[in-house]
Amino acid sequence: VGSHIGAAGLQKAPQSLGSWTTKAPMPTARFEHAAGVVNGILYAVGGCDLYTYSNVLNTVDAYDAATDTWTTKSPMPTARYALAAGVVNGILYAVGGLNNNGYLNTVEAYDPATDSWTTKTSMPSARATLGVGVINGILYVVGGDNGFFGTNEAYDPATDRWTTKAPMPTKRAALAVGVIDGILYAVGGTTPNGNLHTLEAYDPVTDSWSSRANMPTKRFGLSVSVLGGKLYAIGGCCKSNNRALHTVEAYNPVTNTWTAKKPMPKARFGLATRVIGGLLYAVGGADSTSPNPFNTNEAFTKR
Repeated sequence: VGSHIGAAGLQKAPQSLGSWTTKAPMPTARFEHAAGVVNGILYAVGGCDLYTYSNVLNTVDAYDAATDTWTTKSPMPTARYALAAGVVNGILYAVGGLNNNGYLNTVEAYDPATDSWTTKTSMPSARATLGVGVINGILYVVGGDNGFFGTNEAYDPATDRWTTKAPMPTKRAALAVGVIDGILYAVGGTTPNGNLHTLEAYDPVTDSWSSRANMPTKRFGLSVSVLGGKLYAIGGCCKSNNRALHTVEAYNPVTNTWTAKKPMPKARFGLATRVIGGLLYAVGGADSTSPNPFNTNEAFTKR
């Protein structure tokens, strides 16, 4: 994890920076896909396998972290990219996105136990590059692109119904979302006026939003996961030079502060991250300097 010179000579860098290791590559190179974890298996769904967006995917790849292996599962009924996903009671819900038919309000549910998909009630607002957070069995779907939304709509899988909630204060697309202790955090994104480092927190109990400390790096197309009670913002893109980022920054909601962590080995945006067994896995993504997205799978540990 790097080194520095101290009084005792060459020493390891502080463990708080964390470290990255390379894992088995995903079978399908892709970006702007979604992911969810069910019973210790990471499912990567949809996306594009060309940076030109000319080939939209319905592919589902499943990663078993225990064996560091991938398998291919039943395809998602609707090919799409820039979608989001959440897991409730062992079912993965794929929400929204974009394909050659335009912006989508499509909701499809994947059951790993039967390797099958079912169609659910459509989301009220068609949108892509949105964020999904799950709190107490409810999917909260915020933001997105189809006019840059502050929209916040909640889906209850038990009733297959949607309700409208308090809108996010900052209308934005290509944001990322994470949940800690029943609070949804919406991070970064972009607007017609530029990239954001905005962090806003949603409390479903009061149906209200509050502003929190800004993320150090303005970016969009990032991914967020929760590890050890902290929100890790990973990768993304900086519109000023349209280059992918290695950047990893962690937010502590108790102190309302951000700290820099060990950068991701491969810079990328449009990636997906999820946590399994204390490791944070970052899969797929792209860099505008390359015509093809990546099948890269790298794992971060905070120790």
